[in-house]
Amino acid sequence: MDDTGYRLTLQMGAPRYISTRSSNETFTLSEAISLGLAPDGGLFVPDSIPDFLQALPAGQKFSKFASSLLTPFLCEELAEYEIEDLCISAFPFVVPLIQLHGGAWDDCYVLELFHGPTLSFKDFGARMMGRLLGSFNCDDTRKTIVLVATSGDTGSAVADGFAGFKGVEVIILYPAGQVSKIQEQQLIAKRPGVTACKVEGAFDDCQKLVKAAFIDDALSPVRLTSANSINIGRLLPQMIYYVWASSQLKEPPVYCVPSGNLGNMTAGMMAKKGGMPSAGFIAAHNANRFFPDFLRTGKTVSRESVRTISNAMDVGAPSNYERLKVLFSDRELMDHITGYSVTDAQTAETLKQVYRATGYLADPHTAVALHSVERFRAQSDFKGPIVVLSTAHPAKFATAVEKATGVLPPFPDRLRALQSVETEVITLQNSQDQLRAVILDRAFATG
Repeated sequence: MDDTGYRLTLQMGAPRYISTRSSNETFTLSEAISLGLAPDGGLFVPDSIPDFLQALPAGQKFSKFASSLLTPFLCEELAEYEIEDLCISAFPFVVPLIQLHGGAWDDCYVLELFHGPTLSFKDFGARMMGRLLGSFNCDDTRKTIVLVATSGDTGSAVADGFAGFKGVEVIILYPAGQVSKIQEQQLIAKRPGVTACKVEGAFDDCQKLVKAAFIDDALSPVRLTSANSINIGRLLPQMIYYVWASSQLKEPPVYCVPSGNLGNMTAGMMAKKGGMPSAGFIAAHNANRFFPDFLRTGKTVSRESVRTISNAMDVGAPSNYERLKVLFSDRELMDHITGYSVTDAQTAETLKQVYRATGYLADPHTAVALHSVERFRAQSDFKGPIVVLSTAHPAKFATAVEKATGVLPPFPDRLRALQSVETEVITLQNSQDQLRAVILDRAFATG
């Protein structure tokens, strides 16, 4: 859609949701989450953003803060006490903002988003979306099939966040040989109502299979939804931690976002539209440079995804680019976002240099962002705070971190426990027929 298309507006009251490809029909949030994709194949976007900053509390713990922010989005379908209970259940972990000291990263802040159950920022969106889906469907006897393609962390977060909910079956697709050993252990751990599928292909192939399933006539009897960031239910909770960080700083920061499928970036831009103080954004990409190239040239060039040591960002064709293009004009995107592409060599060198200069041990995805901060500071006259979103625990990428820094990250107990859990996985060809068979089996299985 060009610059004559739909744009976000700021208003009070819960929004409705429309497709990125048509604004003729509106949907409630529960409908948008349950459908995953719009009927025309587009992605759901809000028709407005509530002015949620007017209702934010001061000095509250994260779950209460989250409840205050999400209430304007959910108030027409859930009672305030229900929203608060969901947030308490979804976000029982800490969300620390760490100030670095030293080198090019002096006075840079790291927002650690990896203290949830699967040690990834994906826990925020997945845990909240799972609870919302359970609440919206609590009186429905039909089974919901949740499809998710993952390049690393999304799948395990969804598996953990959705497992065991009545009437919900999760099917995870991940690319064979393209996730870390620990990520795969998290993905294939046996959980009630979860099926892990190892696909012979790349992440983009997994994503195409998921999208094709939604328009597969043979699956029309099945209630399908997605837990990728193509689902709006994933993005709304991700706005919270941006606002949380801004509330702790005296000046509006620039946010540096490790980026792959652009869901995290979209959530940040939506938060800014809702009134969050921000001096701009940095889109930190690895060798998959689709979005940085667009920001630099205004043109898009489609490429196959490239494998990197920051594998959760190995996305050649980011789905949420379609959302960004509809929600914001090209000029807004280029004015508010600076993009960088970072090589594996630069990522490894940054892991080492950041540790030497500051004592902070990052994972490769966070290192992509920290390298981008260094470049941004060298090229910009911005003197205010920069907040780096740290999206995964370094122990999930221990081999790469130790090789770069000489330091083995400490292993949380929950990762050690994976070595003894029962596992279960199905190997699939890059085949819509094979995926269809798995979906139909899970949708209509009894017992």
